[in-house]
Amino acid sequence: MTRKPDGQEYRIDDNGFLISPGDWDEGFARTYARSAGIKGGLTDEHWTVIRFIRDTFEERGRVPLVYVTCMNFKMRLKDLKRLFPAGYHRGACRLAGVAYWTAQSQHWVEGKPPVAAERPPDGGHPLQGYRTDTLGFLLDPADWDRGFAEATAAALEMPGGLTADHWRIIDYLRAAHARDGVVPTLYATCEDNGLELSDLQRLFPDGYHRGAVRLAGLRFWRAMPQPSARKQR
Repeated sequence: MTRKPDGQEYRIDDNGFLISPGDWDEGFARTYARSAGIKGGLTDEHWTVIRFIRDTFEERGRVPLVYVTCMNFKMRLKDLKRLFPAGYHRGACRLAGVAYWTAQSQHWVEGKPPVAAERPPDGGHPLQGYRTDTLGFLLDPADWDRGFAEATAAALEMPGGLTADHWRIIDYLRAAHARDGVVPTLYATCEDNGLELSDLQRLFPDGYHRGAVRLAGLRFWRAMPQPSARKQR
């Protein structure tokens, strides 16, 4: 059981994220830095990013998009990868004690990702007919079809709809997930498709996970409806 200096424990979910963002302290980031691929300890550069994410969450109730964080510090994708090799969300955000699903306070229940969405049977929502959670992610990736991606693009009000460039990334994500059983990191997606962060922002302005991954019918967190809380040993 991992403990804070005062003897209390860090409660984490099956994905290694803090169950309650309010339990975060700097000791949490130090404790889990190595599991995020940071072997030499946290430097001032790490802390600057971690504190920016943390401060943004506490001030605005939202996890900043990777684009926002990188632009704020004039960082390129290679700079972010050097600092957080596990990824922006699985590295930087996790060490900051937050996740993008915790940023939707109206859908957040402590320790549990969003549950199934409820829609009026005769509603005109673009995702009517698809089983999604309250953030619009498919409950079962096997239910995905191209109509889901089109409907999600409409729900996100993506100007111009989905182009061949969008479909190239969506098809890549689905193929990689089918092959490896995990969602590729932001780094892998950009590197394998010859994209800069600015290219990804242009295609998916709502973010990598909240945009591209969601359109592909995938999700970062594990089994639905929710992971069970566990204690780190």
